[in-house]
Amino acid sequence: MEKIEHIGIAVKDLRVSGLMYEKLLGGTIYKTEKVESEGVTTAFLKCGESKIELLEASNSDSPIAKYIEKKGEGIHHIAFSVNDIKAEVLRLKKEGFQIINEEPRKGADNKWVVFLHPKSCSGVLIELCQERITA
Repeated sequence: MEKIEHIGIAVKDLRVSGLMYEKLLGGTIYKTEKVESEGVTTAFLKCGESKIELLEASNSDSPIAKYIEKKGEGIHHIAFSVNDIKAEVLRLKKEGFQIINEEPRKGADNKWVVFLHPKSCSGVLIELCQERITA
């Protein structure tokens, strides 16, 4: 793994939380994006070389809606940048980690993503991210 790519934070209201994080970090949201497959709208802010991803449910069946209903707003996941997501999935499976989606899928911010189950990561949802190469 290369680095922490971003920290994902589940929020009820992207506009309200976005304004608060802009004030907190002294910057602005540089990108918003809907990820239909996950039922979420995202907003990204920079904090030095790190990123914060705010996640708002775009429908009541989305994982983020269920997360907020169960646990409230807060840190949802930690994402790590990897060079070869498929090789990393194979390595982590051999190490005994439970993979939620073994086949990478399109995520926000031009990334391929795979998630590791919190049960195998001390209660933390882990996201692996690899930059999607565009022609």
